[in-house]
Amino acid sequence: MRRIISFLTLALLALLAAVPAHAERIRDLGSFDGVRPNQLTGYGIVVGLDGTGDDNFEYVTQAMRGVSGRLGLTLPPGVSPGLKNAAAVIITAELPAFAKPGQTIDVTVSTIGRAKSLRGGSLVLAPLYGADGKIYGMAQGNLAVGGLGVSGRDGSKVTVNVPTVGRIADGATVELAVATGFDSEQELRFNLHNADFQTASRVRDAINARYPGSARVIDGVTLAIVMPFGSDLRAEMIAGIEMIEVRPAETPARVIVNARTGTVVINSAVRLAPAAISHGRLVVRIEESPVVIQPAPLSRGQTAVEQSTTITIEQAEDRVALMPGGANLSEVVDALNMLGVGAGDLVVILEALKQAGALQAEMVIL
Repeated sequence: MRRIISFLTLALLALLAAVPAHAERIRDLGSFDGVRPNQLTGYGIVVGLDGTGDDNFEYVTQAMRGVSGRLGLTLPPGVSPGLKNAAAVIITAELPAFAKPGQTIDVTVSTIGRAKSLRGGSLVLAPLYGADGKIYGMAQGNLAVGGLGVSGRDGSKVTVNVPTVGRIADGATVELAVATGFDSEQELRFNLHNADFQTASRVRDAINARYPGSARVIDGVTLAIVMPFGSDLRAEMIAGIEMIEVRPAETPARVIVNARTGTVVINSAVRLAPAAISHGRLVVRIEESPVVIQPAPLSRGQTAVEQSTTITIEQAEDRVALMPGGANLSEVVDALNMLGVGAGDLVVILEALKQAGALQAEMVIL
């Protein structure tokens, strides 16, 4: 029994050792061309608000005339109704890949005028358009608003979150499907999220190991994969490809600097050539201590203020950190921590190392 357990343990360790470190599924490295969502937008009117609408906003008046006309009600010419219970809104939604007519999708509704809140409102039936100008969905329903706004007559107000944006779960019905070419193209293209020739080559080799001769590299982002005829076979092959594990290439050495917040991010691929770093700080303090001088009794003098200034200069101890060639991320961080540098000084040091040719990484300034 012990021999069997030992054998199973060794077999398990062998399997674990065979799996590449940091292996990723192909579905996490990219996506198939055409298998993506599409953005939809529309213009509509929200009604039923408790006095928090757009009032006499011209866009609301025009929208209400259109809604009334569809319902067979014609407003008299020259009449501009007060519409504090209605608001003009922009509707946005995302049409998933392979969405079919009759399916429902979520929509987000946002005010475009002076409405204070959409809480308690209902969206009137409105079309959703794609980038090609076609109607791909119809939206309608009651809004769920996470924000709250309260105001008083004296002008004071309290706002929690954003009450001018709401969401309708399953608020739109798909009316038109988007053609993807999934069942008609002989080759499907797979696009990596990040361009890298080595990763593209590894993905090709992994696919060809399971489906011989089916994949080829077009460039650093795209692979062409020959697909079988028939939706069933294609779906089965794509499902198998997406679950194949591949070890992606190491990311390029990169230092990300956010100049506004002082945030610095260094990835593990950053290496340094031999360099010495010296960092010192000079602190100058100026203190003003005015002194009030009173005149002697019966001297007819006036009270005067005499300025007293104290200037002190402090210079932090200079330290020199020696960076050996090929220093990795942990060694870089340890050396900079030894110098006691802050985020702002760290940016200056990294830029100086880059100019000196010691920092072998790409600097990205946000």
